[in-house]
Amino acid sequence: MNAEQRAELLRTLKTRFEKHMSRHKGLAWAEVQARLEADAGKLRSLHEMEGTGGEPDVVGHDRKTGEYIFCDCSAESPPGRRSVCYDREGLESRK
Repeated sequence: MNAEQRAELLRTLKTRFEKHMSRHKGLAWAEVQARLEADAGKLRSLHEMEGTGGEPDVVGHDRKTGEYIFCDCSAESPPGRRSVCYDREGLESRK
């Protein structure tokens, strides 16, 4: 991920963080951003979530480790990550 992509991702995450404060009451974006900027692997994971149509956002904070907990908060599973269920019985009954 290049510097421009990192900056864009952080802007997107900050906007989402500020829009949905009820998900992370009492947490400050500056602290979340500092932790993310210190860990390229976490930024890469969040970038992949965004890239597949997800909407990762902070949903908690582990006080023991200092880690911020992210979850995909999109209203529906993004199209690229939906599962297909094969139902042999249903298929047989349609024949």
